[in-house]
Amino acid sequence: MRVMLPISSLLVFAVFAGPLAVAQDAASEQQNIITYREVNGQGLSAYVFRPAMHREGDKSDAVLLFHGGGWSAGTPEWTFGTARRFADWGMVAIAIEYRLSGGDVTPIDAFEDVCEAMRWVRHHASDLGLTGRVVGYGVSAGGHLVAASATVGCPGSEIEGDRSVPDALLLWSPALDVAMDGWFASMLQGRAAVSDYSPAQHVRRTTPPTSVVIGAEDTLTPLSGARRYCDRLVGLGGVCELNVYDGVGHLLTRNLANQESDFDPDPEASADGIERHRQFLVELGFILPE
Repeated sequence: MRVMLPISSLLVFAVFAGPLAVAQDAASEQQNIITYREVNGQGLSAYVFRPAMHREGDKSDAVLLFHGGGWSAGTPEWTFGTARRFADWGMVAIAIEYRLSGGDVTPIDAFEDVCEAMRWVRHHASDLGLTGRVVGYGVSAGGHLVAASATVGCPGSEIEGDRSVPDALLLWSPALDVAMDGWFASMLQGRAAVSDYSPAQHVRRTTPPTSVVIGAEDTLTPLSGARRYCDRLVGLGGVCELNVYDGVGHLLTRNLANQESDFDPDPEASADGIERHRQFLVELGFILPE
């Protein structure tokens, strides 16, 4: 388990692509927007970003990206900048839309969307020009959802041949231990026990290699949960790289007084976290060294 301590002042982590960038994406990448699932008449989209040199017949590893937003806010566009970076590294990056909590919708529904996205991308690997190997990338609540697919296990995952588990996880300020999280519990609306959907409580020997980037002062998705997750995975003989950055909070913000908005990501820590994720992919053979 790698622990990075300490790091000071930094480069901006793009959790949100501005409105102009989103409009340009929609105009220039229509052919790369695919409906991967329909639920009650609502289509859920997958936004596909390919390496510049990707040609018909090429096969690349994929990374599925899940945005943050406390399970109740956010859009796939928040991960578009990161998706382009993965594409620059040689992977097919797919930003996933999932249902947001509100009304009758809970994080359980979002979790099911994540599971179906994993199955969809593997089922259509040949059509999408993929090898079938898939990395899960998640920010904050998105980190919780994709980590749950690898630990809690997706509905039906006990069926032989199920392909809902990612081959590796890259997590940025993830919510990995929600067992005692009252906010998350209220969002479940009594449909399940909170611990049933807490990744740290369900780490198993087969949990895929994981790299976590997190701020030491994070009050929304505390470091203690990431440590618990990594300690359990390493104790079972697995791989978990924990990259901790002193003096910063959620999403590596320097604004410790308000970690829910008005983010001020430390540029140096953000750049280092990105590089740690890149090196992790190199070590696992998903991308080539620079």
